[in-house]
Amino acid sequence: MLAIRLQRVGRKGYPVYRLAVQESQRHPSSGRVVAYVGSYNPHTKDANVQVELAQKYLDNGAQPTPRVVKLLADAGVKLPNWVKTAAPKAKAIRNAEKLRKNQPKEEVAEESAE
Repeated sequence: MLAIRLQRVGRKGYPVYRLAVQESQRHPSSGRVVAYVGSYNPHTKDANVQVELAQKYLDNGAQPTPRVVKLLADAGVKLPNWVKTAAPKAKAIRNAEKLRKNQPKEEVAEESAE
């Protein structure tokens, strides 16, 4: 089975990724690559995707990773119905009772009037 995943390239401390179509059972850095369908630079948030080529592999059953699903959707690739899109995470606030907006109001108006 094929997978569309990110393959890390670039120098140390400055990763750049390729969108690679590979066998899903192989390691991303050492497995044989069937095709490259794009690239992604996380520093500039710039994603270059070959839409027609990515669409071809998706139609033939290639499984994209969750991050690749997001990149493909942003590039305008029509995703099949079986591809699961990640739901947006609800941000949990730790110790919400300590927030200033949840503290009781101080009586500033009374002090200034005296």
